[in-house]
Amino acid sequence: MSDLQSRGVVWLGSPAFPDAARTALADGQLRANLKRATGTIRDKRLAVASELDDWEALRETAAAIKQRVSRHLHHYLLELEASVTAAGGTVHWASDAAEANRIVTGLVRATGESEVVKVKSMATQETGLNEALAEAGITAYETDLAELIVQLGDDRPSHILVPAIHKNRTEVRDLFAAEMARWGRPAPDGLTDAPADLAEAARLHLREKFLTAKVAVSGANFACADTGTVVVVESEGNGRMCLTLPETLITVMGIEKVIPSWQDLEVFLQLLPRSSTGERMNPYTSTWTGTTDGDGPQAFHLVLLDNGRTDTLADTTGRQALACIRCSACLNVCPVYERTGGHAYGSVYPGPIGAVLTPQLVGIEHAASLPFASTLCGACYDACPVKINIPEVLAHLRAEAVETKGGTSAEALAMKAAATVLDSPRLLAAAQRAAALGGRVLGRDGRIGRLPGPLSGWSDTRDTPAPPAESFRAWWRKNRKEQP
Repeated sequence: MSDLQSRGVVWLGSPAFPDAARTALADGQLRANLKRATGTIRDKRLAVASELDDWEALRETAAAIKQRVSRHLHHYLLELEASVTAAGGTVHWASDAAEANRIVTGLVRATGESEVVKVKSMATQETGLNEALAEAGITAYETDLAELIVQLGDDRPSHILVPAIHKNRTEVRDLFAAEMARWGRPAPDGLTDAPADLAEAARLHLREKFLTAKVAVSGANFACADTGTVVVVESEGNGRMCLTLPETLITVMGIEKVIPSWQDLEVFLQLLPRSSTGERMNPYTSTWTGTTDGDGPQAFHLVLLDNGRTDTLADTTGRQALACIRCSACLNVCPVYERTGGHAYGSVYPGPIGAVLTPQLVGIEHAASLPFASTLCGACYDACPVKINIPEVLAHLRAEAVETKGGTSAEALAMKAAATVLDSPRLLAAAQRAAALGGRVLGRDGRIGRLPGPLSGWSDTRDTPAPPAESFRAWWRKNRKEQP
């Protein structure tokens, strides 16, 4: 097994971002779905964030907490392990995706069960757990509505918060009618695409799974080192069902999700719902600490997943990405994501955060195009509730990508040539005269339709303004001579 396969994260065989984005841009329905959904969430987030006078102070505090965790991660992880163990849970350490999948598969097999219900979890998407369980003869049922849609369609998630954001409700209705029976209870006859009807169909389909499953698998939004408490926030109640009814609960959590104390939740539980769904508080916030006799799961296992995170931690610039709380605010404001969707990124983590996190988790050589999937407009930095400077990390990773590739890029040569020209008044004047001549030959209506030769790639995707017929230098010389 290659290192890339053992880490998961990226979908093997996916095209590079420029090729995938070109395909996505040609899908008008996809672009309409994305624009409508991201615009709605974006507007709601702005409205509820503006209600808090201390919004910026909360962001600063959250960033400080995450920075402290990154500096002392080993300390907080050991404290978390001790706290979970003292509360009756069992902690497992997984160095990569393959090891995490082996641990979870072994734990399920030990129960004698062949089915599990799942709470939405990006960590298990990252490791490819569902596929690993299927190879072992174990069926995993997604219970989050959007994850259920993705699973029924044999699809891939395209958004951190709303994995099925690329589907509209008519497409979901057709999918439910065609596929639900294959996984359990079929969709009701005459199902419409009304949101209430779709939600009821999903509720009826999933209820029998909730009531019969003996094992559940979850992710985690946070874990408090001082108490050993694990936290999941969700909007539908499916998480509450999975976290309370089964006899065995297995949580797979990235090591960066640990926070120092229970008190720190006060900060993040204000930031996360507002940044993700535009809500003042999350509809369902579930917390559990180990096991309790006669109440909830009687066996709790916490799998702490590294999978490239300690390598990321070693990069003092790139480690900012580990502060992410998976709110998806950066996706909803990103002009690139809004037009291409999540599948173009070829990774479990799409959008701006995926463009900086994925290359670090799998190695820049395996995702070299992702840091360039951005305009560097900075909207993601402004929206991030924990103040990750995504543009800074993007620029940092772009430099790494060029260095890893080796040789001298065309862009570097162009910049070197530009520096030489700008450093010489004589060469600059000659370049301006040549540009004016070229503009008259190639330009039309103030624009150049297509640049020649190796420059055509630039003009394929953007308009190039035609240079002015007269440079400022020429204008100044002419007008200065005319003065008395």
